[in-house]
Order: sequence, then structure tokens, then C-alpha cells
Amino acid sequence: MFKTSQISSLSKDSVLDLYYQMLLVRCFEEKAEQLAQQGKIHGTMHSCIGQEATAVGACAVLKKEDKILTTHRGHGHCIAKGTDVKSMMAELLARSTGVCNGKGGSMHIADLEKGILGANGIVGAGITLATGAALTAKMKKLDYVVICFFGDGATNEGAFHESLNLASIWKLPVIFFCENNQYGMSGPVKEMMNVENIADRALSYGIPGKTIDGNNIIEVINATAEAVERARKGEGPILIEAKTYRWKGHARTDARKYRSREEEAEWRNSKDPIALFHHLLMEEGILTEVLAKEIKERVNLEMEEAVNFAENSPHPSLESLEVDVYA
Repeated sequence: MFKTSQISSLSKDSVLDLYYQMLLVRCFEEKAEQLAQQGKIHGTMHSCIGQEATAVGACAVLKKEDKILTTHRGHGHCIAKGTDVKSMMAELLARSTGVCNGKGGSMHIADLEKGILGANGIVGAGITLATGAALTAKMKKLDYVVICFFGDGATNEGAFHESLNLASIWKLPVIFFCENNQYGMSGPVKEMMNVENIADRALSYGIPGKTIDGNNIIEVINATAEAVERARKGEGPILIEAKTYRWKGHARTDARKYRSREEEAEWRNSKDPIALFHHLLMEEGILTEVLAKEIKERVNLEMEEAVNFAENSPHPSLESLEVDVYA
């Protein structure tokens, strides 16, 4: 079992905040799923339940000015980087108070003030944008690093290989963070590529590659902190592969016929990142059942307020149709 002493640089309050954020991400996804089932959220949506440790752990080591690029499954990354859940929920409900004024929706959330350069509905598209953002940092001598989140399927896209090559040549301050959740849409990773670890592909570009347990938040924090420090020193990019699991289907209409319910139960019952962290904090005396209940109640209240805020916010006006449109 991992221990919080492995991240001794964090205070007790900071460690508890990680636990709170993981609960907040899961509660947001559960509430969003309920609203979608009620017909209040239109269009497709991709849940990150089961992947809370990768989002919260990786973003925990970033500064406000650091940037992230995320994916169609990016709600957790945005919450972990600091986007207000009220404005996020309003965005999902297509309200003018949303973080993108109700025009981005689930797959295209961006929050430039928080360093979130955008989610993306195109697989792997954020990888090239992250490389460009890192190039900007180097050319303008700006003190920020970039983390680019993407799934296992994106590593078979040309954009992945082109970006790693350029980032390696130019020693760009970018961390390529692959959330390997075992399935590329509807097929297992082992049928999509002939390598055991995606991180091994880093060798082709002369950069470090590291495979970690994506459900172990301590391991995620340590690996990302090391990568960020390396990037800040001008030593170039790294490829991190965090092995995790998405509990839900690829999207709302996915019946998950390509995997067994026994497999799903195993990941839920023995590898739940929140349950693992809860157990650790209890074991080390950082968390008590009373405190855990208080944190859970705080999260539930925050989510209730977010939903109320969103449902009581107006839809974008017809006059704003051509606003936020780039030509």
C-alpha cells in the first residue's frame, strides 16, 4: 500500500483537499448523468468515473499559469485545474452563465483564466495544440509548462507521433499524459496495438516514458511532479502512461458489450481510486468517518447549488448567436 509520506511536501489540509476534489469530480459526473437521463443535457457525454486519481493527482502539482489540454472525457481535468462547478454545470445545460457561455457543451469546455486551453471532441487533437502551447512558452521564455491529457486510442493517431517527435527535438516543456483506461471506444488496448506499455513508445523519440498505476493518486502526483520539474528545467518532454479504468461506457449510448460485468466489478470493488485513497487516509489517521461524512455532505451541497444555479440561468440569447464565433 502506498503512503501519504511519499508526498511529504503536502500538508494535511492539502491531502484532504485531494480527497475532496476526487469526490467532487465523481459527484459532478453522477449528477450530470442523472440530468442527461432526465433530458436536461443534450448531445453526447463521456463520463470519467473511475479515473478521478489521474485528473486530481496530475493537476495537483501545477501552478495557476500552467496550461492543460483535455479530451472529450475532460470534466475531471477541468474541475481539478480549478474551473467552478457552477459554471461547468451551466455549460452542460447550455446556459449563458456557462464557462463558455453555453456554447461549448460537455466536449468543448475551455477556461483560459485557469489555464485550460480546451477540451476537444476530436481524438488526439489536443496533443498538437499542447505542443504548440509549449513551443510558445519556449519561444517567449514564459514560465509555464503544459500537460496534455489523452486516451490510449489517441496514441495511434499521427498527431501523437508527430507531436512527440517535435517536442523531443525542441525540448519543449510539455508532459504527454496518457490515461490508458483499457479500451479505445469499443475495443481493448491489446487489440489496438502490439506493445505491452504505451509508455514504451517514448523510446522512439528519445524521451523518457513512464508507466504508473493511474488509480494510485500518490503515484500519479509523484510521477507528474517529477515530469513538471524536468520540463521547467528545460530538459524537455516526457510520456506518462497512467493505467486506469472507465466504469461507464465510452459515451451515453454505449451498452459495453465488449467487456464482462465481472471485469467491471473487479475494478469497482478492488481498484476504485477514491476508496483506495479513503482507506489510506483512514489508516494513517488523516481522515475519520466523521470528517469523511462532512466532506461528502459539503460536496453534495456544492453540487446541489451548481444544479440550481444552472437550471435557473438563462439560455444564450438569439442576439448572441454570432458572438464567440471565429472566422
